[in-house]
Amino acid sequence: MTTPNSAVNTAGSIQRITKELAHIQKGEDLSLAVAHRDSDVRKIRALIIGPPETPYEYGFFEFEVKFPKEYPIKSPHCRAITTNGGRTRFNPNIYAEGKVCLSILGTWRGNPGEEWSSAQGLESLLLSVQSLMSANPYENEPGYENYDKNQPNPKAYVEKIRHETLRVSVMQRLEVLLGISADRDGFYRTPKRPRTLGSFTPFASSDSGSPNGNGASGASTPATEGSVYEYDADAALSALEDEGQWNPFADLLKRRFLWYYDSYVRAVEAGVQDHRQGEAFTRMEFEYPPNSMEGSFDYKSLHKRLDRIKQALDEEKHHWAEVGTKQVADCTQLATMLGFVFRQLEHKWNGVKQTQSTNDYNDGQADDDLDGGDSFFDDEDVVEPHDRAHSPPASDCSGLEISLAEENNPFVWNITFIGKPSTNLEGGIFNMTMHIPPTFPDAQPRVKIHTPIFHHRVSSAGTLCYFPKALDNIDSHLEGIVAAIEDHNPTYDPRAVINPEAFALYWGGDEKRKLYNRKLRRSAQDSCECLG
Repeated sequence: MTTPNSAVNTAGSIQRITKELAHIQKGEDLSLAVAHRDSDVRKIRALIIGPPETPYEYGFFEFEVKFPKEYPIKSPHCRAITTNGGRTRFNPNIYAEGKVCLSILGTWRGNPGEEWSSAQGLESLLLSVQSLMSANPYENEPGYENYDKNQPNPKAYVEKIRHETLRVSVMQRLEVLLGISADRDGFYRTPKRPRTLGSFTPFASSDSGSPNGNGASGASTPATEGSVYEYDADAALSALEDEGQWNPFADLLKRRFLWYYDSYVRAVEAGVQDHRQGEAFTRMEFEYPPNSMEGSFDYKSLHKRLDRIKQALDEEKHHWAEVGTKQVADCTQLATMLGFVFRQLEHKWNGVKQTQSTNDYNDGQADDDLDGGDSFFDDEDVVEPHDRAHSPPASDCSGLEISLAEENNPFVWNITFIGKPSTNLEGGIFNMTMHIPPTFPDAQPRVKIHTPIFHHRVSSAGTLCYFPKALDNIDSHLEGIVAAIEDHNPTYDPRAVINPEAFALYWGGDEKRKLYNRKLRRSAQDSCECLG
């Protein structure tokens, strides 16, 4: 009898895990992401993005979570992966070795009622881990709960966590993904692994010219010797990829880096002002090598690395276009489908009359694929022929026009947004480019607005933050672009701070909102002058 019961419990456990994963993946919490291999739903990778207004702000912290067969009766096992190769302890409760101390995990003694119960789940676990990433993590250490964050040691602890969040969880992670290495003279790429289609494969990465902090004044203890700033990318990749290359959050991390780029720059510029170059980190009373955070401040180098990552992401888009051109020449299913979809959406958004060339695109291969080919596109992704007469004219759609940057290459779209009358965007004409990756929809498009605009959803570099309802639907992306720029029903979310200055005005009260609106109207007026 025990065997059937065990089988039923196992099946129920897997069903619950699957539901919990789907709930997080479909949720609106921008700070959590989960993924698993198809072969093993009990072993997942989780991403927690550091909370705003903490030293962990917009850092990328990854964890490995394993579910026992007795789940949810027994708690999952959780291990931190973002540890700088086992050299950096990011929190009193998150060890350099990866151990996560929480009462609900049974890894820390808690008060009665704080232990694990079957009513809890994956999301509550991740939120508990995220709660450790507070504005004053010093108080997480037992016996130090009453220390104010403005006292010398708690303040010093916050400062070094902020530095290492930027250096380790953001820059090193992106450098590995983009294949960026560093030497004394700058940055370069040296391929060590085969490049996969449509992406830059991780190569070696290390820091350059960074001081080790020995002899610096102002610290309670000197930084330890050793490779504090020596980063072994291969070791990091082995830790991240386990038994094979697996980076489920690669595209998400790249897009989020572009979202938070302005915030990273602000943090680095503030760090340059607040800390001497080479100033050693202060070792806390509860830290001991190797379970500690050792090193020194090197914000000048971090600024250069931020710029290089940004440049590499721009280069990656051009690489997408090149691969897209080859896909068009090879008549791949994706290239054919995107070409067909463009012509259908051109009719919807531009009001373009359908021509025979549309039906003859790529010798009719698009129609063949629609009729019988396996595709990730849903039926609503394109306007079917019998629906063309019912497609809304351009005037009924928001002011958007689309074209291809290069004829017959549907991987790069030019988009023009025209502001509606009687809005802050009235008279504005904003040009942008949407790059579609050659691995779409596994990787998502990136949209850059070229015309300067003061908008809380647009970064200083023109990155647009938008939310399509269907990730695999290009029309949904266009609708998301319009919705983001027009911003009819905004929702306050500090995890979507794309333009810190504009965001502060937008959500800063009535008077600041008026100033925001004036700046937005001015950018709309200036957009016409730019065209002139």
